[in-house]
Amino acid sequence: MGNAGSNTSLAGKRVILTGGAGFLGRQVQRVLKERGVREQDLFIPKQEEYDLTREMTVARLYREAFGTAKADLVIHLAAEVGGIGANRKNPGRYFFANMAMALHLIEHARLDGIIERGGKFVQVGTICAYPKFTPVPFREEELWNGYPEETNAPYGVAKKAAWQMLDAYKLQYQMRSTFLLPVNLYGPNDNFDLESSHVIPALIRKCVEAQQRGDKEIVCWGTGSASREFLYVEDAANGIVRAAEVMDEPTPMNLGAGFEIKIKNLVELIVKLTGFKGGITWDATKPDGQPRRCLDTSRALDLMGWKAQVGFEEGLKRTIEWYRSTLR
Repeated sequence: MGNAGSNTSLAGKRVILTGGAGFLGRQVQRVLKERGVREQDLFIPKQEEYDLTREMTVARLYREAFGTAKADLVIHLAAEVGGIGANRKNPGRYFFANMAMALHLIEHARLDGIIERGGKFVQVGTICAYPKFTPVPFREEELWNGYPEETNAPYGVAKKAAWQMLDAYKLQYQMRSTFLLPVNLYGPNDNFDLESSHVIPALIRKCVEAQQRGDKEIVCWGTGSASREFLYVEDAANGIVRAAEVMDEPTPMNLGAGFEIKIKNLVELIVKLTGFKGGITWDATKPDGQPRRCLDTSRALDLMGWKAQVGFEEGLKRTIEWYRSTLR
């Protein structure tokens, strides 16, 4: 079990932030700047310029990010991911892309001299890494006690392998790192594309569009009996940056809000908050995914003094308001 390291000030540090233009990345950018990272010391590789699944490109990224100055901190958020439907269509791609990105970024951080500079690698994992029948609430000690839920196992296993790589690099090379397991995120700027979005943005969009069209009902996947936990994106960003400041070992750490809600109750809550007046129909031919998800977040509190701050209804209201503002 790793403990928290010394508290590192991020002011003046040079940071590579993969996935920095994305949903979570924008919030991490904001928190880094609040912690004293200057605009010119933050490098966000654009997807169209840097294909991080290719080793040559990752080597070029480390050369080009800050020239001879080099990075002190790498925060790897970039992922290829989607909901249940997207995971079922792309299992091979999701395994390869997520495995390759982590593999090359971690090894080339080492080759680039991040260890000698006392730098750090922050890897954001996924709770899809947990076994399908993990006792609820999920505790980090359970990560190896079974196989993940089949629909997202390739993605989850690739992320878990990145954690093992960091553990091995700690043992052999003394690389400082941290490994985080955020629960399902939601909030402003989320992906609202119905083909690839997660449950909250998909439901918000369905309700708002059904309301606009005057539909009599919305149709939801599964039975509504599965439970999930959701973390507001700003809380997740604060947790990630906090780990960059205080963690030196890849002790796996849950980031969650410490509650669970049945999908059925979630749908009813979003229907209420959006003001949709129609009915709800469940399509039981579609999968529910993992039966329950709820995290024990006591380790993050013990080792980093971090816990979620934004209440669920408040977070949902902000997210609905943001989505509506994009339609104006």
